[in-house]
Order: sequence, then structure tokens, then C-alpha cells
Amino acid sequence: MRRTAGLGLAAALLASGCAAPEASDTIVRDIRRTLDGRAAAVLAHDRAAYLDALAPDATQLRTTASREFQNLADIPLRSWEYRLGQVRRQGSRAVAEAQLRYRIDGYDAAPVTASRRLELAERDGHWYVTADRAAKGAAQQLWQQGDVQVVRGRHSIVLAVGQKAERLRALAATADGAVPAVSDAWPSKWTGHVVVLVPASLDAMGALLGSPAAGYRGIAAVTTGETRAAGTAPADRVIVNPDAYGVLGDFGQGVVLTHETTHVATRAHTSAATPMWLSEGFADWVAYRGTGRTTGQTAPELQRAVQRGEVPAALPDDADFAFGGDADGLAQAYEGGWLACELIAARWGEERLTAFYRAVGDGKDRAGAVEKAMNDVLGTTPADFTVRWREYLRQRLEG
Repeated sequence: MRRTAGLGLAAALLASGCAAPEASDTIVRDIRRTLDGRAAAVLAHDRAAYLDALAPDATQLRTTASREFQNLADIPLRSWEYRLGQVRRQGSRAVAEAQLRYRIDGYDAAPVTASRRLELAERDGHWYVTADRAAKGAAQQLWQQGDVQVVRGRHSIVLAVGQKAERLRALAATADGAVPAVSDAWPSKWTGHVVVLVPASLDAMGALLGSPAAGYRGIAAVTTGETRAAGTAPADRVIVNPDAYGVLGDFGQGVVLTHETTHVATRAHTSAATPMWLSEGFADWVAYRGTGRTTGQTAPELQRAVQRGEVPAALPDDADFAFGGDADGLAQAYEGGWLACELIAARWGEERLTAFYRAVGDGKDRAGAVEKAMNDVLGTTPADFTVRWREYLRQRLEG
């Protein structure tokens, strides 16, 4: 934990159980002015102005901030701002909740957001930052892990720490191939760009995701991004596990990045109503589309189960997709979702598959969304579809 001069205020408030009073409009305005100046300094690449927002005696904070400012230098930022939330003060000190919002120029149609907790002190009529930490449960940012390397592709940008330039150029080329493949399969409008982050290690990957790293061991890449109301999409990041991704061949790496890029493209039409079998199955369907792989090559775990007579009774549940559990069960969940989407494409057509995906995402909540979309788009019911899916598994995997 970073320790700075302002840490005592937050600790004192928690220990006493007493809430500090809400700050006045004047104090909030003055704090916002400090943060606006700090944001402008980032965009202007003005280190001195960036450090001017920090308390002169917050030595460790200033050292850390100076290093992070340098780590940011090569990232092409379009915007950087702090949205100030609740501010509570106690005398000449204050604690503020804030949202850091930034966009990468040419790639982000919406900002990435990061929750921060700031501690500040007032001196001679000016408010200075004395501590700047991620809010509880919030993820670390890449520039907090080291100097950020930047490689641009035609449709992608790769941001990394501690990687060889040759590896990053190859990754950008693979991402560049994924983007048009996704656009060909997904006709809805999306940015047509992907931002890929490559941390130095599995542990660093976990920090970027705000989760224990062990849960991502063996997972080649994941996509960030919040599920919101249909039609809206925050900026996504594809985060690569340098260990697991590195052991894949060219084909496997292409499948991984196409799968994750599909999540980026479909984010605006993915909501709380979308089941995991559909979102993950569709991403796999796009990734394997046109590759010429056999069903057995794509779904080996499920094939073994079906050949043992263990045909799943129902489509995979969301819990079946949890990382860190049974590896065979996780593989079967992904394979089952892929075959469900392949069934729709084969039986009803690819246009109906993408229409079905959008229709489910348009639902207000999970209850009834799949049933309504199946009725409206496919002219079937979940029960009938499950029967068709189980028979499809037998047809494709028993031989």
C-alpha cells in the first residue's frame, strides 16, 4: 500500500465511525480546479505542471507520480479528465472519490474509466493532492507497471510493458487480421479497432483485472468492459496473458485474438440479458468461422463426452464458464456454446444468428430475453432449441 501524508485522514474517519462533512461548493470547485490542471498537464506532456498538483512534501507520491508520468509518454491520448464525485473534508484536509476517464486517440469511441480515491490538503488557499490510490476493488493501470511500449497496426494498437518489440509487432499483425474477420461476421457498427494490453507477467495481468492472477493461469487473453444497457459500450481492452499466449502457435493466437475482438465488436449489443453460452459461443463461432477445422478438432472435450454417451442435458449455465474451476468442464461449456451458435447459423442462417444475438441483448434482463428472441427471430422455443442442440451434438460428435 502506498503511504503518503494524507493517509491518516481516511484512517481516522474509518476508525472513529464518524463521517466527515460534505465539502462546500467552493472547496469542491477548488479541488476540481486542481484536478483539471493535472489532467491538462498530462495532455500537454508537462511534467512540472503535473507535479504542481501534488503536495510539495509528499515525497513518495511525487516520486511515484513522476515515474508514472514518464511511463505514459508514448501513449497517444485523446482525452484525460477527472470526474469528481463525493468530497468529504475535515478541516484543511479532504477525501475525494473520483473517476479517471481517458481515451486513446484513434481507437476509443468512449472513455476507459478508473475509480480513484484522492486525499488532499489545503495550503495557502490551494488544494494539493497528498495521496492518489485506486478505489477499493479497482484495477491497476498499465502505466503503473512500467514504461509503456506502443506498437501501432492498421486496425490495432498494442500497449505493453517489458516485452520484445518483435513480439509486439507480431501480435499487432495478428490483431490486424482479427478485426476484418470480425467485421465480416458481425454486420453491426463498431469502431473497427482493438486495443491490446500485454503486461509483463501473469501477476501483472491479474493486477490489471483487479483479480487474483491464479484464476487466469492458462487463459491466453481476456476482454475487459462492463455489460451495460443495450446500445451502449465503454472502451474495451484485450489483455493478453504473456505466458499462455506465448506458447500458442500462429493458428491458436489468431483464434484467441479474433475471439476477444468479437467481444469488443459486440459489446454494445451485449447486456445483462445475454447468457454466457451465447456471448462466448458467438465469439468462438466467429473465431473458427472459415478456418476449415473439423468439429472434433474444435470441440474435443465435448466430443469425448458425447462418445461416452454423456450428452449434456441443457445448454451451459453461466457458472460453467467460471475460470479456475474444472478445466474439462470449462472447455465443454465453450464448445457447447460454439455448437449452439453453429446450429443457428446452419439451421436459420448467419443473418438470423447475428439478429438473434442483438435481440437477446436488447432484453431488459435475463428472464424471458432468450425465450422472446428465440420466438421472434428463430420461431422456436428454448425447450425445442435444446432438443435440436442435443441432437446436433450427436450428429456432429458421435462419429
